[in-house]
Amino acid sequence: MQKIRTVALIPNLTKKGAYGASLTTIGILCEYGIKVHLTESLKKQYQDLNVRFYPDTDSLIAASDMVLTIGGDGTIIHAARHASPLGKPLLGINMGRLGFVAGLEADELDRLGRLAAGDYSIEKRMMLRIVHNSMDGKKDYYAINDAVISRGSLSRLIDIDVSLDQDEMCHYRSDGLIVSTPTGSSAYSLAAGGPVVEPTMKCMVMTPICPHSLFGRSVIFSHHSELVVMASCDDDTRVYLTIDGAKTVIIDKHDTISITSSELGAEFIVLKEKSFYRVLHDKFAEKR
Repeated sequence: MQKIRTVALIPNLTKKGAYGASLTTIGILCEYGIKVHLTESLKKQYQDLNVRFYPDTDSLIAASDMVLTIGGDGTIIHAARHASPLGKPLLGINMGRLGFVAGLEADELDRLGRLAAGDYSIEKRMMLRIVHNSMDGKKDYYAINDAVISRGSLSRLIDIDVSLDQDEMCHYRSDGLIVSTPTGSSAYSLAAGGPVVEPTMKCMVMTPICPHSLFGRSVIFSHHSELVVMASCDDDTRVYLTIDGAKTVIIDKHDTISITSSELGAEFIVLKEKSFYRVLHDKFAEKR
């Protein structure tokens, strides 16, 4: 693989231990001749170190060979939405709880030296393209984990109609609906009763949230499929579309949400050979 010469470092300093881990990371990377880049918003915390600063996340990533995050899965997912359009691979150092997307734990930083030698592999992950069609026009979003249609704070069921490749498929009365990538199958979808899918597969997982039905099972679709979702509620309850747990928009009664696999994909750097199912087992075992 390509030898890494420059790294865009994105630390989440709200995570306990993240600042100390970032200093150790910078020291190791510099020891191997790898230049470290940060955004100018972090200049105060790192101004005395041998690093270079960039005005924003996009310019930071564009000037680097790869992206290295320090935090939880949310930090990695946020960075992936910037890195994927630029074709830059990511590596996450886990400072959170489960950290399914992270490639290293905080006690494995010594492996970072392998980046300088190109001694790593790349794992490609599918992303979703979500198109929200409303009276205000069309807006596109991209997700590495999931798109969630859900109700507001009132305890009301919402009506959800789903079409598959322009054919009516099913109707739910439920608290909501999750459409996830294989990467996202171990996140909210799993908590809602969905299956775990090996993250390098290409498919979409649809899981209803607390459906008022005897047959509220998850369904897996080909990555060639298009799902179109319409959601409404008879009272004043708001309906929301949430992308990767971060971006939220209000859905009106006649809006449609089209969900397909994206032409973009996320690339993750792998520095240790461990099967996804071994990681899954270990993560849950250590959090008991």
